[in-house]
Amino acid sequence: MTKFSPRGWLVAMPLTVMLAVIFSTAPALAQNAPEPVPEGAPTVNPQDPYENWNRKVYRFNDTIDRWALKPVAKTYRTVVPDFADRAITNFFNNLSEIRNFTNSVLQLKGESAVVAFGRFTYNTVFGLGGLFDVATAFDLPERPEDFGQTLGYWGAGSGPYLMLPFLGPSSPRHLTGLGADGFAFPSAWDEVHSPETYYARGLQVVDKRADLIPAEGFISGDAYTFVRNAFLQRREFLINDGKVTKDPFASDDNDDLMLDDF
Repeated sequence: MTKFSPRGWLVAMPLTVMLAVIFSTAPALAQNAPEPVPEGAPTVNPQDPYENWNRKVYRFNDTIDRWALKPVAKTYRTVVPDFADRAITNFFNNLSEIRNFTNSVLQLKGESAVVAFGRFTYNTVFGLGGLFDVATAFDLPERPEDFGQTLGYWGAGSGPYLMLPFLGPSSPRHLTGLGADGFAFPSAWDEVHSPETYYARGLQVVDKRADLIPAEGFISGDAYTFVRNAFLQRREFLINDGKVTKDPFASDDNDDLMLDDF
């Protein structure tokens, strides 16, 4: 795997910021020259202007999930003991603390940066490489931070809701953040080489999907709308550091559902 380099970071940072700004401001620019809406035309959701396309991608993802990923995840839940499942989840969560630390620094959140550093240190040293979440017992709960949140902190808009093939719910800001966190910033994954990295990533995906199975019981009404609202509410919750404001994404048919794994 390619190692992190300062030069790569300097090249990727302006690019990711530029993409986030372009994507997030595109809808606003388009509104400067609106076209007449035909009488009787369906109303377009401003948060989901590409709903027709997004629903097609959602059906594609759902088909792949039902026939491939979900059966594997269900088998995983059946075969892997609960304590081992929890340890695997803890291990991958511990790797994300480097991302949390980096983005806390970029957002000038000193306390969150200290918490992320402390969690990674405690869990790595005393938690057997992160298999046990001992940091929470030391009153250091996780404070998730990613570059999408960093862009939001500095004023970049979310942009329209997007449903991406295989990746699932997203937005231009969120997708830009994933790219920066995955390729521009330092990560513990930089120390994992092929083919081990593919096995580890595969295990991470299956573990994450298995952890989402119990949450499926909360889905009601139109599944696409439920997933969209849950994702947007969760991202808004993270951007605001847990400060609950009037939710612009919730519909009259769905309760506020900020699922942790989105």
